[in-house]
Amino acid sequence: MEMFKGFQNNTIARDLIMKRTLKNGKSLQFIYTGRTKSEFHTPGNSILGNSDGAPPVAEKTITCDDLLISSAFVYSLDEVLSHYDLRSEISRKIGYALAEKYDRLAFRAVARGARQASPITKSGFVEPGGTQVRVGATTNDSDAFSSAGLVSAFYDAAAALDEKGVSSDGRVGVLNPRQYYELIQAVGSNGLVNRDTQGTSLQNGNGIIEIAGIKIYKSMNIPFLGKYGTAYGGTTGVTSPTNVGSFVGETMEDASGASTGINNDYGTASEVGAKSCGLIFQKEAAGIVEAIGPQVQVTNGDVSVVYQGDVMLGRLACGADYLNPAASVELYVGASAPSAF
Repeated sequence: MEMFKGFQNNTIARDLIMKRTLKNGKSLQFIYTGRTKSEFHTPGNSILGNSDGAPPVAEKTITCDDLLISSAFVYSLDEVLSHYDLRSEISRKIGYALAEKYDRLAFRAVARGARQASPITKSGFVEPGGTQVRVGATTNDSDAFSSAGLVSAFYDAAAALDEKGVSSDGRVGVLNPRQYYELIQAVGSNGLVNRDTQGTSLQNGNGIIEIAGIKIYKSMNIPFLGKYGTAYGGTTGVTSPTNVGSFVGETMEDASGASTGINNDYGTASEVGAKSCGLIFQKEAAGIVEAIGPQVQVTNGDVSVVYQGDVMLGRLACGADYLNPAASVELYVGASAPSAF
């Protein structure tokens, strides 16, 4: 129970993109249809569908990655000597670890989609693809933290989504904590919608603030200037707080289809690049399939006797990929947009 609570409380991507349960197979197909048109009927003519064969259809297959696990050995003597519930604490941290990986892969899939053309390849049909919006006008990474630049980028992204025919339902933006707090500090003057919301609800970063109808979330798991969640030094203008540890601002790992355990393509670290600084998307931007939802398993019986303790294991089997590129927007800094991969 603690593991599941830890997972639920720390993953946000699960509810922001398309999610389906995988059964009796290793992959699932998602359908994508392009636009069609209307036409006036000529009396006496048979109706056999549009002469151009619209709407065009494309299929996207998402494969389940290998089993994702997080485990810990709990020594029975440690439990006896502890003044606290050791298992609950460890179980919760296992949930955090699974949620972190889940969100990181999902957000990388969204970022990849923002750089793609439409999956429709039918001759005579050109459907809209992904969008990349520059934040600020300088070549400094500090533009990523400019509240005015971010608000302008959100309105540009909203306009692009409108122009490409993307539904306004389920539009969200995901920023890192420092970007989110920059927006809160300017809440009275930069075009934010929910000005009357204050206090704890405004601070939590769970879709309370909106810009141009886009609910904003904060996460330390988005690709951000070549790292996850945050970056310090250089031209960012952000000084690292003391004692951040090794898990803050981690450098992105390679997660292409050639990487161990990966059956989709989330790109290498160099392909994702060091200029991405936020994501705006609608629910159809990406999909995730789950063969095994977050679960916890614990050894017992003879194993516990032999080893004088138990192994606690959290596991999850899922895979993610982009679906409709037109529903994805990537924010970036610098003169050149990150390249497609």
